Amino acid sequence: MSYVSGSESERKEMLNDIGISDFSELISEIPKKYLLNKPLNLPPGKSEYEVVEYMKKLADINKSCAGLLCFLGGGAYDHYIPAAVDTIISRSEFLTAYTPYQAEVSQGTLQGIYEFQSLVCRLTGMDVANASMYDGASAAAEAVLLALTHTGNDRVFLSSGVHPSYREVIETYSSGMNITMDTLPGRDGRVDAHKLDSVDLDSAACVVVQSPGFFGLIEDIKRIGSVLERKKALFIVIANPVSLAFLTSPGEARADLAVGDMQVFGNSLNFGGPYIGYFAANEKYVRKIPGRLVARTKDVDGNAGYVLTLQTREQHIRRDKATSNICTNQALCALAAAVHLSLMGEKGIKDAAEQSVKKAHYLAEKLKGLEGFSLVYDGRFFNEFALRVPFDADEFVALMEEENILAGVPLGKFYPDRKDQILVAVTEKRSKGDLDYYVEKVSRIIKTK
Repeated sequence: MSYVSGSESERKEMLNDIGISDFSELISEIPKKYLLNKPLNLPPGKSEYEVVEYMKKLADINKSCAGLLCFLGGGAYDHYIPAAVDTIISRSEFLTAYTPYQAEVSQGTLQGIYEFQSLVCRLTGMDVANASMYDGASAAAEAVLLALTHTGNDRVFLSSGVHPSYREVIETYSSGMNITMDTLPGRDGRVDAHKLDSVDLDSAACVVVQSPGFFGLIEDIKRIGSVLERKKALFIVIANPVSLAFLTSPGEARADLAVGDMQVFGNSLNFGGPYIGYFAANEKYVRKIPGRLVARTKDVDGNAGYVLTLQTREQHIRRDKATSNICTNQALCALAAAVHLSLMGEKGIKDAAEQSVKKAHYLAEKLKGLEGFSLVYDGRFFNEFALRVPFDADEFVALMEEENILAGVPLGKFYPDRKDQILVAVTEKRSKGDLDYYVEKVSRIIKTK
């Protein structure tokens, strides 16, 4: 986006058209005490070269994952992205603004969205998916809003494994709606399916379960789904799409809605964004899902064509009938995810998932054998696990960073009573040598404490 200032004659022409002679008349209603009556205190301008050099110096203050071993997780993961992804999405016929405000003008954009939707449906086992959301947290919040309006109930149950940031976004989205948010009965970090029948789920709008959960634990969503099938509450599953390569899909678990973040495909960590949320649903909710929906059709000559079928947002239908205020979708990020998935194929995705799981379990076994270290939970986990360390987690992470290792996410950031715990994530990018190096550095740090 660029900005070209209007000329003095153009400004005078605009003022004349609205019937005033001077710009000060335009702002005459603003109290004088709020007007700036002196020049802005800004330094002199710099040349392009000077600005570039200054920005380079600022960038150099940051540490890149390219030079560090990254074991960070908690919703953002350092997976390998094939070089062909950026090459393909940078071609002129694919490259778009990351978020198209008029997607209907381009068949290429529409086809890219349609392919993304189709791939999300294959991964999740759901009937229909939208064009994408801003991120996994906003997708989860939109799913809860759908459930609230669909059921008319005002109570929401979340599993303890729902990402704390997702929970905060859900609370923000639903603020002012006078809803009650409760936590499902749990045991050892997971939902206790045996106690679900004792919960009044017919008066609830939805049950939200994340699997793998924030602590990496795998929930028995199939069993939970069998209980909820008899209840009025909608079943919402938040899932890491990489895990769906071999774990039970939301569709198999009879979920009503499936949401999550597709950052794991085609999109790097990017300092926390932009990311891309997916939103999939049972077909009966097709007219209530937020955002856009693209469909494939045929023109009068029988040629395949793509069309924007549904846009249930306030800019396209009467405001009181809108199901969401989301303005658009993450088209370029969605295209990157679709290209990544297409390049990897079912076999490649499953291989990446299996490597992540095996390497995570290898590292967990090595670490829990060290003095003072233990796994917080004994349950099945995917590629992420909560680790208890023998001293303050922030200090531990800082010491590991001195060894060029991003050791994990300190859990005290989210839970004040977990100051001695970190969340460790392992992807297919980490070699056995990387894992052994992690353990070696931990062993040395223990000896110096």
